[in-house]
Amino acid sequence: MTTLRPSMEDRGKMLTSVVEEIRRAVTRNISGAQLLHTLLRAPWLYGLLKVYDCLLDFKIMDHRPTFPDASGLAYQIMDDLKTVQCSDEGRELYEILQSPHIQALLSSHDSIARLDYEPVLPPLPEELPGDQDAMRIVCLVKNNQPLGATIKRDEETGEIYIARVIHGGLADRSGLLHTGDLLLEVNGNPVEGLEPEQVIQILIHSQGTILFKVIPNKPQTTATNSSVFMRAMVDYSPQQDWSLPCPDVGMSFRKGQLLEVVDQTDGHWWQARRLPTTSSCAGLIPSTSMLKSKQREQWWSQPLPIDTCIRQGVSRPVDEKADEEPLNNDEAESDVINGLYLAGFRRSLRLWRRMAYRGCRLSCSSCYSCSPHSTSLSNPYEEVVLYQRSPQENPRLIVLVGTSGVGVNELRKNLIRMKPSLFKGPIPHTTRPMREGEQTGREYHFVTRELFEYMVCNNRFLEYGLCRGHLYGTSSDAIREVLKKGRICIIDAEPHSLHALRSRKLKPYVIFIRPPERDVLRLTRQHARILTSCCSCRAYTEEDYEELEEASGLMEMKYRQLFDRTVENGRLEEATAELLSVIQEAQTWKRAGWGDLHNLLLDYTPPLCC
Repeated sequence: MTTLRPSMEDRGKMLTSVVEEIRRAVTRNISGAQLLHTLLRAPWLYGLLKVYDCLLDFKIMDHRPTFPDASGLAYQIMDDLKTVQCSDEGRELYEILQSPHIQALLSSHDSIARLDYEPVLPPLPEELPGDQDAMRIVCLVKNNQPLGATIKRDEETGEIYIARVIHGGLADRSGLLHTGDLLLEVNGNPVEGLEPEQVIQILIHSQGTILFKVIPNKPQTTATNSSVFMRAMVDYSPQQDWSLPCPDVGMSFRKGQLLEVVDQTDGHWWQARRLPTTSSCAGLIPSTSMLKSKQREQWWSQPLPIDTCIRQGVSRPVDEKADEEPLNNDEAESDVINGLYLAGFRRSLRLWRRMAYRGCRLSCSSCYSCSPHSTSLSNPYEEVVLYQRSPQENPRLIVLVGTSGVGVNELRKNLIRMKPSLFKGPIPHTTRPMREGEQTGREYHFVTRELFEYMVCNNRFLEYGLCRGHLYGTSSDAIREVLKKGRICIIDAEPHSLHALRSRKLKPYVIFIRPPERDVLRLTRQHARILTSCCSCRAYTEEDYEELEEASGLMEMKYRQLFDRTVENGRLEEATAELLSVIQEAQTWKRAGWGDLHNLLLDYTPPLCC
């Protein structure tokens, strides 16, 4: 059965009609029509169609050789012509078959008939060693971007090999270069006898296509690297690290920044990215063991640090008696706002933080961050996971941290007053005797001094202190009581106590309250009063503003790795709205492994203290 196909003239007419239709579309300004019109009018397209037609015609004609040995048949005919008396036509045929051109034509015919036209490789020499390494040629296109790999020289053999492939770089995306590959040539230049710096200069001055001749490293069965998210607990600068193998690919980070660690195969140097990031290429950071070693060297090699513990309140010896105002009982114990009772805001509770005496948790001698065994030294990275609270879980504890005078208490009070059904503060404990009109469990949990000291001994208080001869403190039980009722417990805490708060049950969300610029600070605090350690109130002075900024900067520098967010308290209404928005965020990062031994001990209440 013969297949009917349009002739070349018919296909030409069809193409002409298509071009005409596209031309009309161009006049109607149809999107993309101009590009298609230019494409169909291209001369190379017409030539391609002609080649296609020729190949299609050849396929339909189905040309096959009728005899695979035409040369042998020609020689047989020539032998027969020699044995007979030939006519003029026979002699002419003999001369034609004997001509070199006809013999070459018949030989080509036989080669095509036998499909004997593919190249034949020479046989391998017998003396070739069996353990000869295979060589590979790698072609990469480099356009004003780093290669994304580091090289190293073997001190014993002098060979240069790929020391590290940076995750997300050009070499990693190509999948052609691997760690351990032996480098032989770069763009035809042998690297034997060269220093790594000389090879790097060749790569720097190479643009476009780069050809590598390498011997692949023997495949190794390694586990697939999965990304791990970590929070930096220390600062790191690659420019100040002399041990970094390649400073150009080092990545700096600060306390509190989120890192995505993408490769931990090297025991000393990890590959990571800062979050959030728009770059796909990772950088080098020291591993946990490497960073611990560096911190120990720096700790013991440096002179003793000066006392940088953050002191709350006014420590300067000024003449306060002239502008101090004594507190009356009504002002000092104001707990009711618009008919709503607010527990935990009495000034006597806050005064102990400004007194000279501190509990053992707040003393400078036992300050966790001032010793060589601090969390930042023992754990320079803290693994975190993305957290979203399920409906069955208790709300997270909200912790506000800030220096005295920055307005932490006012922000906390505003939130509870705005949404009393959502926010609540814990009811503190005290050894002070109950006054007339007070109720236990409303203003305070009134307990005896023996019971208070028993709770201190059993680590039941997150922080506590002494004021006017009475003990005051915030217990973990009071916080859990608020959370179990489905309300968000919001507290203000000293930064020293954050380590005790970071438990798997509380899962605290720590927000640092920062003061605004000096002009805004002076404008918003011009009618405010400061509570001094002498149990009195007075107006703010310029020295108070300066001390507030200095103490806040010092606190942020030392503890920012523990802060989840930062809110600036300039105007109270705006800061309250921002704080409310931050708290209501659905997702955030939390520490992975809340259930470690340290936190389990914090969550566990021992039955007896000896």
